[in-house]
Amino acid sequence: MRAIIIGAGRGQRLMPTTANAPKCFAEIRGKRILDWTVEALTAGGVTDVCFIGGYRIEAVQRDYPDFVFRDNRDWANNNILVSLMCAEDLMDRPFVATYADILYTSDIVAKLVASRADIALGIDTDWRTHYQPRTQHPPQDAEKSITMNGRVERVQRSIPYDDANGEFMGLAKFSERGGELLREHYHRRRRECWDKPYREAAQFQKAYLIHLFQDMIEQGIEFGHADTHGQYREIDTQEDLNLAQKDWRL
Repeated sequence: MRAIIIGAGRGQRLMPTTANAPKCFAEIRGKRILDWTVEALTAGGVTDVCFIGGYRIEAVQRDYPDFVFRDNRDWANNNILVSLMCAEDLMDRPFVATYADILYTSDIVAKLVASRADIALGIDTDWRTHYQPRTQHPPQDAEKSITMNGRVERVQRSIPYDDANGEFMGLAKFSERGGELLREHYHRRRRECWDKPYREAAQFQKAYLIHLFQDMIEQGIEFGHADTHGQYREIDTQEDLNLAQKDWRL
């Protein structure tokens, strides 16, 4: 199982921490976010890592020479969906895709790796607790989900707070077939929507992963899921960084 870490963006909301370093170098309890990520992935069954970089990619290349790298040179003008596809050539076998600014444990990685679904999303079922102290990242910004009978029915920010039973963590597993489905649907929508609005994004190149995921769900593609109950944190702001210093536990 391969991992593709999506870490091209600057993380402007985490300034001044990201003034001269990539966002994934921010430290939580004496360890970089990236190190927490690699430890969870490795213990969960991942055998090699690709890092998609952009802002300060040279720092990651220097400190993590064992990674395979893909460079999103236009990172300032696109978003996480387009960024992921910079590693399209490595999607020829099963892989886990992960945001580079999140904390999670090996348990959820192992569950995703073991999932029989062609595409499975990591879901935090304790997401409301996570959001209670976050004054700079309100619940309406959460990538909320509705799951039922082992399937993801919806994954959208616009899901009403009371209807959501989880949040997409930014961690997803794809079988070989799942990777094919991802690429096929991406290129279809790219041809149709480049430089045009795409779902909630002003332009296709500014779309998030969940925009394509929800599109695929509506086209009848099944998404499974694996759950964690609170063993997840997103580090988007300096407030998030401070909160994680206090309460992140394995």
